[in-house]
Amino acid sequence: MNKQTSKKYISIILLVFAIFFVISFITNILNSIMADVKASFDLSLLYTGLLPFSFFIAYGVMSVPAGFLSERYSDKKLLGLSFLIIALASIIFILFPSYLIFGFSLFIMGCSMAVLQVIINPLLRIAGGEAHFAFNSVLAQLVFGGASFLSPYLYMALVNKNNQQSVAELLRSFVPENLPWVSLYIVFALTAGVMFLVISFVNYPDYAKKEDERSGGIRNYIDLLKNKWAILYFLGIFCYVGIEQGIGNWISQFLLEYHGMDAQTIGASTVSRFWAMLTIGCLLGLLLLKLMDSRYVLIGSTLATTIALIVALTGSSEVSVKAFPWIGFFISVMWSIIFSLGLNSVKSHHGALSGILCTGIAGGAIMPLIVGAIGDSVNLKTGLFFLAVPLLYILSIGFWAKPLVKNKTISITKKES
Repeated sequence: MNKQTSKKYISIILLVFAIFFVISFITNILNSIMADVKASFDLSLLYTGLLPFSFFIAYGVMSVPAGFLSERYSDKKLLGLSFLIIALASIIFILFPSYLIFGFSLFIMGCSMAVLQVIINPLLRIAGGEAHFAFNSVLAQLVFGGASFLSPYLYMALVNKNNQQSVAELLRSFVPENLPWVSLYIVFALTAGVMFLVISFVNYPDYAKKEDERSGGIRNYIDLLKNKWAILYFLGIFCYVGIEQGIGNWISQFLLEYHGMDAQTIGASTVSRFWAMLTIGCLLGLLLLKLMDSRYVLIGSTLATTIALIVALTGSSEVSVKAFPWIGFFISVMWSIIFSLGLNSVKSHHGALSGILCTGIAGGAIMPLIVGAIGDSVNLKTGLFFLAVPLLYILSIGFWAKPLVKNKTISITKKES
């Protein structure tokens, strides 16, 4: 893509970054508010876990249909409609703040997020140029992580009744006094509304997906479901997102139950550091992937994550608060490695395969629910130890993966391989 074309589409690149920010900002606030939601609606751990289940199961339901929609309708129409639906779902919950309505709203928002995810990656590729796609994707992930780091601070500002700032007080005035965290969804509704307006005024490039990027017909999906590698890597993504959300969603509740730490302050700030460390870990991961086979990096990160999980669950309060963010650091490379190994292990139908792999995001629905169910029947610590099972599966990938194309590495003593 020449310089003139790059300038023409810089607005699209910035728009995609903004969408990544909003997706992360809305999605990962669930990690911070779980303890508050549990107390507000007097829920068991299982029923609390059903809320992230409602959100992330929507990816399992909507990712593949979103691929078909992207073939039929324009990016502008789908992006705008998705944000409009997010705004409406937020407003419904603000007007009727109950447990069932919250679960319904989260499911609708999750469906919209799935559509956004399917659209923005190819859009970023064409807007920034294929040669810059990897770099721009890393920037997008940094934006994603940054939003997850910031959202807990918005939560702390809104629920802190000692915060007498006019904006915080105004937002709290629209929701029940005993549910100050619901005011977050006023911010989300306004943000989605602004994004809807921005999308309406942006000019979009005309482009055609490469043949291997297209979702294609149902036959492509059937062929892939017969391919063992597609299923194995789907399970890998399923396990990774399950671990990420299984940890993130229960940090505040764990620190409250086992160490008596306030969920609205220490719990939320620990969640924020979890996402900050995940973002920092992405940068180190980029370096390691230039020096080592991605399978070895995956093995190392999984072993380190397991150790950090054990320390976080068995250590003192001071140790636990420090160990949870390190889990974020060590898991940071897992998504990109598993996804790239999956794409590099199948010869064709990469567009359809991406849809199947994105369906694995539903792991963020199942794993927190399992943790909550075990927490109710035994205790939360035992439930969180269950996450060693998906960690073991991810560890196995490093041993049995046989990609057709390995990640390119550099060496100071040998030629580039």
